[in-house]
Amino acid sequence: MSVVIIGGNERMERQYKELCKEYKCQAKVFTKMRGCFYNKLGRPDLLVLFTNNMSHKMVKSALNETKGQDLKIVRSHTASMSALKNILNEHVG
Repeated sequence: MSVVIIGGNERMERQYKELCKEYKCQAKVFTKMRGCFYNKLGRPDLLVLFTNNMSHKMVKSALNETKGQDLKIVRSHTASMSALKNILNEHVG
């Protein structure tokens, strides 16, 4: 399963990836908006938006890039490891 995480804390990027690896998921993490997301997101199975740590422009850009794809989109106000763990428990198993 592939997971794309947008937002969150820049210092925790490595920890997000390691946690996803424990759930046997491939993860891409975008903590900052560097240009547009065109061709960077790919076709993930799960899109996690940490809304507290990202701009409205970043949310809109991510949602526009994934429009029409068959994926789960989860929004979380907190960008903690426990929030990500709960999301992965619920959607990955």
